[in-house]
Amino acid sequence: MDLSWSAQDLEFRAEVRAFLDENLTPELRRAGRLTTSVYADHEASMAWQAILHQRGWAAPAWPIEHGGCAWTLTQHYIFSRESTLAGAPELSPMGIRMVAHAIIAFGTPAQQDYFLPRILTGEVFFCQGYSEPEAGSDLAALSMAAVDDGEDLVCTGSKIWTTHAGQANWIFALVRTSRSARKQHGITFVLIDMTTPGIEIRPLVMTSGEQIQNQIFFDAVRVPKANVIGAIDDGWTVAKYLLEFERGGGAMAPALQVMAESIAESAQRQPGPSGGILLDDPVFAAKLADARIRAEVLEILEYRVLAVVAAGGNPGADSSMLKILSTELSQEITELAMAAAGPRGRVYQPHATLPGGPVASFTPPADDYVSGEAWQAVATLRYLNDRAGSIYAGSNEIQRNILAKATLGL
Repeated sequence: MDLSWSAQDLEFRAEVRAFLDENLTPELRRAGRLTTSVYADHEASMAWQAILHQRGWAAPAWPIEHGGCAWTLTQHYIFSRESTLAGAPELSPMGIRMVAHAIIAFGTPAQQDYFLPRILTGEVFFCQGYSEPEAGSDLAALSMAAVDDGEDLVCTGSKIWTTHAGQANWIFALVRTSRSARKQHGITFVLIDMTTPGIEIRPLVMTSGEQIQNQIFFDAVRVPKANVIGAIDDGWTVAKYLLEFERGGGAMAPALQVMAESIAESAQRQPGPSGGILLDDPVFAAKLADARIRAEVLEILEYRVLAVVAAGGNPGADSSMLKILSTELSQEITELAMAAAGPRGRVYQPHATLPGGPVASFTPPADDYVSGEAWQAVATLRYLNDRAGSIYAGSNEIQRNILAKATLGL
């Protein structure tokens, strides 16, 4: 794998920078800068997706015939890093980075023709229906029933921790169509129109105060069998394929590197525990140096996985490795950001940020006063949000089990 930047790559970087300079409005940059989790402000995210789609860059990792880009591995990395540096808001991963890959790999031509163009435009906005109250990390234990009724599956049950269910008009879900000795068998992957009668959404409040997650209740919801992706009872195959893209289909290293660089800059302005500046404190400096080194290592590992994806493959068990490394490193970096923010960073100030959803039970000051700088307010909420990183998309304990089995043969 050649990691050197060619003249073509440098030319591409200049093209990306020019595009970002021209199209990222102050409002969009602000949304990116004040994001408190992996989900940007919904309206800003969709506005940025529309701009990217117009340029043909909304889904660069897709096959070209479906609207992707013929980018090299390095160009994918350059685009990710430059977008982060410029403050671009993140796109929702549910459609473009997740279910689209399942539709491309397992969907019928009719399903591809309908959903893929609409995912690109944002006309179809997906949420994910995997976890249930009694089936989280042990996803194969799910029990939401889907009863065969002619041309339909009649679905009854609930899904939980569903991000942006209130904004989504479609959900991709795993449902139980039969039972056997092997619990992974009998699961079916379906696409459900969220306007179908019998669906109720109840918001959940996160530790950060944001209402991004939800529980969804399905009461005899009729889903056409034409909306099944893959084969009935074989949805586990589709789900495993999709999870590889959720856990390791993108590049986290650029964002973590930018965060670490920002912390180093901020630490030069903050007092240390023994006088002087925080960056001169040996304990803090050692932790920051370790985080920056690990971000460099993560970058190389992501190169390897992106090379596989760019060649038309899927990440496989490496996605579990990337999920562990990236989420645990992100948690450590948000802890360093809290330290750099100092006492002002410990003040709960969601009104100074642009979170991925509304904030419950909080009344901002009458004059919208903010203690400290905006990044210090963001540091608190990012820290709180990031505690979930080692749990969502399959807990890191489960990912270690996958690696032990698939890679080490234990």
